[in-house]
Amino acid sequence: MSKTIAVLATLDTKGAECIYLRDEIVRMGGKALLIDIGVVGDAAAPADISNAEIASKGGTELAVLRDNPSRETASDVMVRGATDTMLDLITANKVDGVISLGGTQGTNNCCQVMQALPYGFPKLMLSTMASGDTSGYVGIKDITMMFSVSDILGLNPFFRKILSNAAGAIVGMADAAIKIEFDASKPVVGITNLGVLTQGSMHAIELLAERGYEAIVFHAVGAGGRAMEQLMKEGFITAVFDYALGDITDALFGGIRAADENRLTVAGKLGIPQVVVPGGVDHIGIMLDEPNTVPDAYKDRLYSYHNPVIFVPRTTGPELVRMMEEIRDRLKDAKSNTVFVLPTKGISSYSVEGGVLYDAESDAAFHQAVREMLPNNIPLIEVEAGAEDPVFVERCIDELVKLIDSSKA
Repeated sequence: MSKTIAVLATLDTKGAECIYLRDEIVRMGGKALLIDIGVVGDAAAPADISNAEIASKGGTELAVLRDNPSRETASDVMVRGATDTMLDLITANKVDGVISLGGTQGTNNCCQVMQALPYGFPKLMLSTMASGDTSGYVGIKDITMMFSVSDILGLNPFFRKILSNAAGAIVGMADAAIKIEFDASKPVVGITNLGVLTQGSMHAIELLAERGYEAIVFHAVGAGGRAMEQLMKEGFITAVFDYALGDITDALFGGIRAADENRLTVAGKLGIPQVVVPGGVDHIGIMLDEPNTVPDAYKDRLYSYHNPVIFVPRTTGPELVRMMEEIRDRLKDAKSNTVFVLPTKGISSYSVEGGVLYDAESDAAFHQAVREMLPNNIPLIEVEAGAEDPVFVERCIDELVKLIDSSKA
């Protein structure tokens, strides 16, 4: 059965390009549904859903937007209208994927729409902005960014090939029949991870599988933690092994993997069973201007490198005390199904004895801060092991399974 692809674009400025893209989608066995989100000019291609319909859906008539055109106002209306339109089409099973093409404004608007769409629904953004920092466009959704190389302004032999590749990509994604399906009777466990904890995460996945649970692992580099917590809110993740908190460390001390203000608060507020480990808080992730250099601010402490441009200085005792204050504050609303497990012989592979960031004195200050600051309603379990040691991971999973079982009772 042919898949229907929504083509979301400003048809007043991208008409020829959208017609060619539509024809390529059809040539590859799909159907195309052109949705016009342009405001100022008339569509240069026939829209299946007009800009007037989108504007009305967004709460303002197109004629009103054109009377006193403001890019900011028009964008808000058209994004809102396009989002509601796409969600209605998805709910009615009338579309199987979406593709957009645009420059700075078009990428921003279309990606806002895509960020509101369900996980797993195919989303492709062909953009002049896709070779730079795309984090603001992608957010925490599964948006595929494709660099247009040239500006999206007219057809030529080069850009026809780019459009054809984009059409092939979105039709291929839509043709992939696998859907996100969870067994409501079997908990899905979210796990946060960093490279310095990967061996432990792999062991945790094995242990959970032995108990019949599936796990989704998230890289604790800012977006990963946000995505995990969004999936908790949507009911996909029903238990958490929060093994890596390095994103909170970076949020406090200017690192590149910074978490947002909600990190480590969602599971507690929702009452989701969670085991929390301060994995990876023994270092900060710093992006270097020059590879393999040491910033002056960190010359007097232990350090290492994730790679030539990511510098990782050791967190000091006072910084770790500050870190524990932050953990305490973020866990203050956690309910009774939270357990904190502390590995007393190293909170990552960096800081175990013999590791490049081993610092027993700073660790001792952190351990004492944990004992003094952890909220009284959260049990503290100390394990004489490193964070990646099998015995430590096994204890964490045992505690998590107990919490899961208790929540079912």
